[in-house]
Amino acid sequence: MTQALPKIVTFDEFITWYPENSGVRYELHNGEIVEMAQPTGKHERIKGFSAAELTVEFRRLNLPYFIPNQAIVRPPERESGYFPDVLILNGAALVDEPLWEKSSTVTKGTSIPLVIEVVTTNWRDDYYLKLADYEQMGIPEYWIVEDTALDGFPGLKQVSVDYAALGARKFIGNPKQPTFSVYQLIDGEYQVTQFRGSDKIISLTFPELNLTAEQIFNAG
Repeated sequence: MTQALPKIVTFDEFITWYPENSGVRYELHNGEIVEMAQPTGKHERIKGFSAAELTVEFRRLNLPYFIPNQAIVRPPERESGYFPDVLILNGAALVDEPLWEKSSTVTKGTSIPLVIEVVTTNWRDDYYLKLADYEQMGIPEYWIVEDTALDGFPGLKQVSVDYAALGARKFIGNPKQPTFSVYQLIDGEYQVTQFRGSDKIISLTFPELNLTAEQIFNAG
């Protein structure tokens, strides 16, 4: 039986409380524990395809990167902890991460070349909360995926691939359409480029990547 905690908790309390093998995933958002809904099948297909394609790319380039099964991104100065859909870590940089060995937690943007969120019902977390925190951390690249095919289908939150086109129209346009947003850190601020259909994705982290937005949405 898991321990009940007050509504506002610290990150350390969250780590101590986190139930093992419960089958439920939680995140900490500014001191509030948030239960994440069970992801849809398409969400998992997009996530798995993206992770596989990026793994092939960083292995081809002989980079010291890997994708952990479950690691936490903790923005400094916040009582928050996120489990991104796809998180690429720089293994060589983890020596400077004080929480890595104890709780598989990263706090520095230099440890995270790229983070991906697939958007579903709680799209505000991806476009507002996490976008601001990832930018402040100095994470070089943040992808958000949003696909109108699953509009209205209950699912998880969060490269941000908003595959259900649930995000605000100001982010993906009107009428809504499947949109792949790449946020790149330039002079300390995120600049966004959006891709749709047969547009080839342009990534500063992986400049030779040969993928289109449509391939991501269709998981290959």
